[in-house]
Amino acid sequence: MALVRNNPWTALPTLQSRVNRLFDDMFPEIRQTDDMGLMEWRPVVDTYEKNDHIVVNAELPGVNKEDITVDVKNNVLTISGERKHEENVNETNYYRNERFYGKFQRSFTLPDNVDAEKVDAVYKDGVLEVKIPKTEDSKTKKITVN
Repeated sequence: MALVRNNPWTALPTLQSRVNRLFDDMFPEIRQTDDMGLMEWRPVVDTYEKNDHIVVNAELPGVNKEDITVDVKNNVLTISGERKHEENVNETNYYRNERFYGKFQRSFTLPDNVDAEKVDAVYKDGVLEVKIPKTEDSKTKKITVN
């Protein structure tokens, strides 16, 4: 039986990938892309179900209403747009630049019991609210007992 010398540095790549996954899970709105280490902005979204519809709320501060697109195709809701960097500040004058700018896109698979033809979207105070009504067949019907 041969002796194998223990090298503590062999586990380092595994540890680094675990830490990267931990941060990806903690901050889902920020995702690193392969393009030169640049960060991609992913707005945070709440989704919930009410009695007769499904609601998707997306936080889009600083995004103009005209720069937001909401599409439904093949039961997939897609919210996309762009937050533009409007101030013309020289990069050497920045002390800190933490806000993300650029294009974004979020997609959600909708259940079969929604009416994609009657989707309603309202943008107010930096929050986009998308309401997707359920079909008449899927709504709960109360039956009176005689």
